[in-house]
Amino acid sequence: MRTLRILVVDLWLVFIASFFALVLRDNLELSEERIVDALPYWLLTVVAAIVVLPLLGVTRAVWRFSSMRNYIDIVAAAGATVVGALAFTFVINRLEGIPRAMPIIQGMLIVVLLIGARIAVRTWYARHQRRTRTATMPGPGETVLVVGVTKMAELYLHCIADYAPERVHVAGVLDPHESGVRTLITHPVLGPPKDVAAVLRRLEVHGVFVDRIVVAMPATELSAEAHAALLTVEAETSVVLEFLDQKMGLDDRLADALHQAPTQEGCAAAAGNPAAGGTSSVVETPVAVPYRVVKRVIDIAGATLLMVLLAPVMALVAIAVLLDIGAPMLFWQQRPGLRGRAFKLYKFRTMGAGHDADGRRLTDAERVSRLGRFLRRTRLDELPQLWSILIGTMSFVGPRPLLPVDQPVGFSKRLAVRPGLTGWAQIKGGRIISAADKAALDVWYVRNMSLTLDIRIVLGTIPMVLFGERVEDAAIARAWAEIGEAKS
Repeated sequence: MRTLRILVVDLWLVFIASFFALVLRDNLELSEERIVDALPYWLLTVVAAIVVLPLLGVTRAVWRFSSMRNYIDIVAAAGATVVGALAFTFVINRLEGIPRAMPIIQGMLIVVLLIGARIAVRTWYARHQRRTRTATMPGPGETVLVVGVTKMAELYLHCIADYAPERVHVAGVLDPHESGVRTLITHPVLGPPKDVAAVLRRLEVHGVFVDRIVVAMPATELSAEAHAALLTVEAETSVVLEFLDQKMGLDDRLADALHQAPTQEGCAAAAGNPAAGGTSSVVETPVAVPYRVVKRVIDIAGATLLMVLLAPVMALVAIAVLLDIGAPMLFWQQRPGLRGRAFKLYKFRTMGAGHDADGRRLTDAERVSRLGRFLRRTRLDELPQLWSILIGTMSFVGPRPLLPVDQPVGFSKRLAVRPGLTGWAQIKGGRIISAADKAALDVWYVRNMSLTLDIRIVLGTIPMVLFGERVEDAAIARAWAEIGEAKS
C-alpha cells in the first residue's frame, strides 16, 4: 500500500513537471490549442512512468530515508520515462505539436521535482528527529549486517530507523537468493551471505566495522554454503551471529504479526540494546543560536553555487580518476558527524587496488598514484563533499570528520557541530600536529564559533592549500588553556 501511495504521488509530480515544461518552453504563454496538442504526450508520459518508476525501484524507497542511490535511480527513471513517452507518441502521431526542447526541459523538471520532494521530506524528518531525540556517540552503539531480503528484514530495519537510529547502524544487507535487489529500505545489498567474509573486508576499507550479523530469515532457508560462511565468521572473528526469529521468540502462530505495522514494544526486542555492555557517551545538543541558522543558509547557498561553478572541474577530475585508477571514481568512508550520527564521507579515489598482479599486498604509498598525490595536495579529491554540505551532513567550516576508531576519547564536544570541509585545526597545524592537539583546537572552535571566525578559517585555508601546512603553537596553547580552565 505504501508503494502504491508513493507511485501515485510520483505520477502527479511527473504530470506537473510535464505541464510546466510546456509552460517554460512557451515563455509562460499558453493557449488552449497548445494544451490540447500536448495532452496525449503528457498522458503517455504518465503511462511510461507507471511502468518505469516501479521497475527501477523508485517507488520502493521510503522518502524520509532516501539516499544518493535513490536519486541516481530517479535520474535514470526520468530519462527512461521521457524516452518511452517520445516513442509512444511518435508511433501515435509522429510527435505532432511537441516542441523539440520540451522533452529535455521535461526530464530536468521530473528529476528536480521527484528528488526535491524526497529531500524536503528527509530534511523535515531529520529535524523532527533532532527535536525529539538525544543523540549518542557512535562508540557504544553497534554496526549490524542484515541477512535476508524478507518481510522480517523490513520490519527489523523499520524498527531501527524509528526507535534506535543512534544505537544501531546498518552497514548493509546480504541477499541469500541473489534476486538482483539493490537496496532494502535505502540500505545497500552488498552481496550473498556466502561471500560474507569478503563483504566484511570491503566494509573495513570504508571504515565500517561490523559488530553483529542479524539473520532476518529462518535458518532453514539458508543454503549450506551460506550457513557455513556465517558460522566461520562467528568462529574466527569477534562478530556476533544472531538469528532474529529465535531472539524474538517467533513461531508459526506469530508469523502473521510480521505483516502488521511495527510497534515500539515489539521493536525493543528486535533492535536490542547495544549499549548494555558499555557506558553511553551523550553529546549534548548545542544551544540554538541565530548564527547556526545563518551558517546553514550560507552552507546551502555556497554549496549550490560551487557545485554549479565547479561542475566542469569535477567532471574533469572524475574522468582523470577513471582513466588513471579506474572505476569506481568515488571512495567513501563512514564517519561520525553532528552529535555522533554516522554519515558517508565521499572523496574522489586517489588509491589503486590493494594487491598487485601477483597477489602481493601493496602499501598505501604504493597504491597512491601521481594523480592521487596531486588531488590530495590540492584538496581536489574532497570536491564531492560539497554534496554532503548541501544535504546537511557537513558544513564548510567545522572539525574534520574522523573514523570512529580515531575519535579522541574525552573530546565529544567536537561532535556538537557539523563536521567541516576545513577547520580551525587544519589551518593551525593540520596533518603535522598530534591528534590530541587537533582535538583541542576543534573543541576551542566549537566554543568560539562565529561568522567572523569562520571567515578567518576560510581565508586561512587558501594559503594552507597553496603553500602547505604550518603549525601555530600559540593557537594550540590557547586551546589547551581554555580546556584546562573549563575542567578546573
